[in-house]
Amino acid sequence: MNKFKTSDYNTIKSALVNRNLKQALYDKGKVIMDGVLLTLHGDEHRKRRKLEHKIFQRNFFKYYEHELFPKTLNETIQPFLKKGTADLLDFGYRITMNLTADFAGIDRQKKSPKETEDLLSLVKIFSQGATLVHSKRPHDEVNKEVLVALDKFERKFLLPSKVRRQKLIEKFKNNEIAKSELPRDVLTILLLNEDEINLSEDLIKREIAFYLQAGSHSTANSMTHALHEIFIWGENNPDELERIRDDTLFLQRCVHESMRLHPASPVAWRKSECPVVLDNNIQLNKDDLIIMDLHKANQDKEIFGNDSDIFNPHRIIPKNQFLWGLTFGIGLHMCFGRDLDGGVVSNENTDPNNHQYGIVTLLVKKILDEKGLPDSKNKPKVDINTERPNWGSYPIIFGEKL
Repeated sequence: MNKFKTSDYNTIKSALVNRNLKQALYDKGKVIMDGVLLTLHGDEHRKRRKLEHKIFQRNFFKYYEHELFPKTLNETIQPFLKKGTADLLDFGYRITMNLTADFAGIDRQKKSPKETEDLLSLVKIFSQGATLVHSKRPHDEVNKEVLVALDKFERKFLLPSKVRRQKLIEKFKNNEIAKSELPRDVLTILLLNEDEINLSEDLIKREIAFYLQAGSHSTANSMTHALHEIFIWGENNPDELERIRDDTLFLQRCVHESMRLHPASPVAWRKSECPVVLDNNIQLNKDDLIIMDLHKANQDKEIFGNDSDIFNPHRIIPKNQFLWGLTFGIGLHMCFGRDLDGGVVSNENTDPNNHQYGIVTLLVKKILDEKGLPDSKNKPKVDINTERPNWGSYPIIFGEKL
């Protein structure tokens, strides 16, 4: 097997939409990623995506953002506000884990801090397993922890959630309730399975665990990166900070700019199913690997300007390009959560009061509204357990003036 590397923006775009290139980044994380939507290819991927896409419609994301999110956000942040401090990663995981659990289909019967803590600890282990290719820990050790966590997750959270949904599905099939009365989440769709796709119990378990870790891990890190960039940029551009706080559409641009600089996955890997020619320098044979540097590609000067390596929310980009670059991918494997996390791109006709900003923008706005600032006595620390450029902790304090 030959390995090719590229950071060329247009070459990567071509690769991401090429149906003869198969997802390969998560091969080492099979303990949790085997057979989940993100790793499927071809007809299997098309069928599963079609099934699960019944949940991920834009109207659902807008409903989710406007109706469900505000209550959960206020409930989650109150203990941190009372304390006067927070770790952005911890807060981000807690809020997004609960929200992700809602659309994944995992009930939290007690809604207690202990129950939240238990689920959160499992989700963090799932994240380590999914991103095993970049882990600096012994891989066998991580895999063992994931298997234990999956078993505990199944017993404590998944089985009770399945039983409740199966009873409701039975009522629906017996015409005792309408379909609209079923829970609107991934687990219900998988159990209902009107497309009659072969889904084993273990596969359903991995699929739901994948959604939990993907939603919480990427969103918490995106929020933290965005706030860090805003904090640093604000020190050098103090006049712009009031606009960031008062103009949520501009704040959304700041978030998109940060997403460009800090893609959730800095690389994408694909393996060729047959000979593929991407450009003059990259001609793949069957089973060859192409490693694509999304982090560098997102800083292409021809697309994002000569200052493409720095944070600049005033950036002007060509038409038909997204400010976030290739962060959410494109084509069949484009991230399902793009509109949920990033919202919808605004234009000159956008109504600020009826816009879908995305969960990350609203999280950042809440922190800024509560006058959150980096804790000068406790510096942020990078995550030393992974090669991914993420924060391990980011302490902030509330109540200070920007």
